[in-house]
Amino acid sequence: MTATQIPDKFHFKIGEVSRILGVKPYVLRFWETEFRITPAKNRSQHRVYKRQEVETLLEIKRLLYEERFTIEGARVKLKEQAKDRQKQLKLDLVENPFRATLRQVRKDLARIKAILK
Repeated sequence: MTATQIPDKFHFKIGEVSRILGVKPYVLRFWETEFRITPAKNRSQHRVYKRQEVETLLEIKRLLYEERFTIEGARVKLKEQAKDRQKQLKLDLVENPFRATLRQVRKDLARIKAILK
């Protein structure tokens, strides 16, 4: 397994995430505070990361280690990436050519339902 492969599962303990990213657990705990990542805790109060959090941590590592961003620079870049994803989601909704047709079908079905009652 390379450092960037994430196993196909939903939750990861801190040791697993540490091995996946190739960093020590204390680095992950530091990044949690700096980037406001809050993994859940299991019954025994151990950190449990969601897959999305592991993906975010991989991006943080890439920005810090490969792109040579500062912590603050990486924080800004992550916010920009999140805004870009939001814009893309909004564009996908706006550009859907079937949206008006679906709205009309919904209205027609509501009318038919009212008639059948």
